[in-house]
Amino acid sequence: MIHIELKRLPHGEGLPLPAYATEGAAGMDVVSAEALTLAAGARAAVATGFAIAIPAGHEVQVRPRSGLALKHGVTCLNTPGTIDSDYRGEVKVILANLGDAPFAIARGDRIAQLVPAIVLRASVGEVDALEDTVRGAGGFGSTGR
Repeated sequence: MIHIELKRLPHGEGLPLPAYATEGAAGMDVVSAEALTLAAGARAAVATGFAIAIPAGHEVQVRPRSGLALKHGVTCLNTPGTIDSDYRGEVKVILANLGDAPFAIARGDRIAQLVPAIVLRASVGEVDALEDTVRGAGGFGSTGR
């Protein structure tokens, strides 16, 4: 378990902190700090009313809530979104309404999940050729044939 420090912003007063809904939940529910209506086909960066300090070597992924996606066609763009350990601005959730009707979001509505994760950094080395594999360069559905 990691400890994440959270700074509540003025427009986040009175809102619940990100929290796990059940003992087995992988993501912490996060709520909207603003009320808005997301038109069909529209997208918006929705305020959460807080900023966080993530320990070095970690990230926090922003993921959609399955109920919003199934019932209303509302999902997160850039999924999973990454909040880097050196970012200190307000956490915002990029929501998109892929449904065919406007979707109202009230202040305090659950809009996404936050999932902490370990970050493995890599070094990149240029080579003249890559090792061959059975799959080779096949992609985008090539393994299902």
